[in-house]
Amino acid sequence: MDIISENRAFGGTQGVYKHNSHSCHCEMTFGLFLPEEAKVGPVPVIWYLSGLTCTHENAMVKAGAQQWAAEQGVALIFPDTSPRGEDVANDDAYDLGQGAGFYVNATQKPWAPHFNMWDYITEDLPSLLQEEFPLDMSRQSIMGHSMGGHGALTMAMALPGRFRSVSAFAPICNPTASDWGRKQLSAYLGDEESTWAAHDATLLMRDKGFDGPVLVDTGTNDQFLDLLRPEALAEAATARRQEATLRLQKGYDHSYFFVSTFMEEHIAFHAEALYAD
Repeated sequence: MDIISENRAFGGTQGVYKHNSHSCHCEMTFGLFLPEEAKVGPVPVIWYLSGLTCTHENAMVKAGAQQWAAEQGVALIFPDTSPRGEDVANDDAYDLGQGAGFYVNATQKPWAPHFNMWDYITEDLPSLLQEEFPLDMSRQSIMGHSMGGHGALTMAMALPGRFRSVSAFAPICNPTASDWGRKQLSAYLGDEESTWAAHDATLLMRDKGFDGPVLVDTGTNDQFLDLLRPEALAEAATARRQEATLRLQKGYDHSYFFVSTFMEEHIAFHAEALYAD
């Protein structure tokens, strides 16, 4: 692992690091904020998964999350959204290829050799973090924005016991029924739609639910609202009687102005679960 940068922030340290990923078979970059409490012992962890076109940097510099993480004494992990490099497959469209990994393990050419973001987030990067940093991996929560909200919700429900809480900003809730999903899932996983269900938050909510609190915020002026389908997730959560707070925030759009507005609430939401015992 190489250190790209380390800057003092809110009493803690905001770092950026790169390493060779075993799952993506290329060099990957991630950001990590450690609060001051990490100097004396392991701290709880919140994962932040970013959306389409983003890198590790977008949320790190735009979401205003470090201030609230420092206040709560929790670490923040900002992974990249896909593998990158000259040898990594790409597409001219913004919503497929580099910057658009969709947090799945690709099985189709040309994506399969590198696009293993599910394993990267759930196995590869956690292993490295456990070895290199003072993190309490027994206390983890996860959140994300847009494509990252999709990833956060699906990982939380598919990995029972891993995360204590899950939240999302404007997540892609029902990708098997949306143009933001069908295109990518067919490209990465093939045309057999039965393989897509494991990466659809609405279908997972109906089938599994989540053993813990859920918080989802979506803006009523989100320019991608029809693609996100928050109503599908709400219907599934209601049918399952899932513990969840699903909110439509009047006048907000899909931007980081929206994310930063509600970041304090999301960090506090996770901190409550992380420090519950």
